[in-house]
Amino acid sequence: MTYLSPLGYLLGIEGVALLRGLREGSADQAFVETRIAEIRTLLDTPALTHAEGVTADPDTISATDVYQDWAPHYDAPGNQMIDIEQPVVRRILDSLPIGTALDAACGTGRHTAYLQELGHHVIGVDASPDMLAQARKRLPDVDFHEADLHRLPLPDNAVDTVVCALALAYVPDLALVMAEFARVLRPGGNLVISDAHLLVSYLRPTLARRPGPDGRPSLLAEYHRPLSDYLAAALPLDFQVRQCEEPRRPRHSHDPGTAPDPLPTHVSWDLLHWCPEASAAALDDSPIVVIWHFQLEGAPKN
Repeated sequence: MTYLSPLGYLLGIEGVALLRGLREGSADQAFVETRIAEIRTLLDTPALTHAEGVTADPDTISATDVYQDWAPHYDAPGNQMIDIEQPVVRRILDSLPIGTALDAACGTGRHTAYLQELGHHVIGVDASPDMLAQARKRLPDVDFHEADLHRLPLPDNAVDTVVCALALAYVPDLALVMAEFARVLRPGGNLVISDAHLLVSYLRPTLARRPGPDGRPSLLAEYHRPLSDYLAAALPLDFQVRQCEEPRRPRHSHDPGTAPDPLPTHVSWDLLHWCPEASAAALDDSPIVVIWHFQLEGAPKN
């Protein structure tokens, strides 16, 4: 079980800000003293010290369960991870030859639509029926399949390009999924992957969601990985690295303002308003996603 404490989370953010400032040389005396004073203030704030945390069961809710709630508004403006990821993925896709493309874990079809605009024949696969329903409304002429990434409903050597965006963090067996990508790709085919960066799991931890079978809040099962894990899964399959990028969060000017009232009753990213300077120091300009472009060895077929 995991205990999610609002005060504990804010103290962690203050600690990250201090450690990052020391590591990067930006923590002068005034910054350090301000952080220490703010920590004392947080510890002396009744709304925080008396706020009860939430005990949640880890790995008790699946991505499919979560996407049931997300599907209607997943494409709404303001998803920072998508805003940062999408231009980089599209830049890579713009450089690839036109052919048959698989959007694996296609979600609502945002990359599916772009691949189609580029001229590809596109196949979409996703395990969430709710996300697929949105994709089918958006792109009624695309061939969508409800299926797991571990068992793609395609024959061998079926596609020229595979895109898998912001989905592998929900996959327990990365090697098996990468093997499926290699199986359906033609020799010389391209694989473009984006995924939540490992640092995201530390700086913006998973929030508790609706109660599980035992009535306690649930934590989404996630598998955030170091970059070496992608290489360990890809290289034995004869994938070659063509590109790797780690886009960062933009720097913002933070207005300290006033803390929100009332205090959130559980760990929420809204808590960051209680320590905006520390939040900026901890989060800004940190990697938010990792984007890979792999190419399968072998000459492409004519």
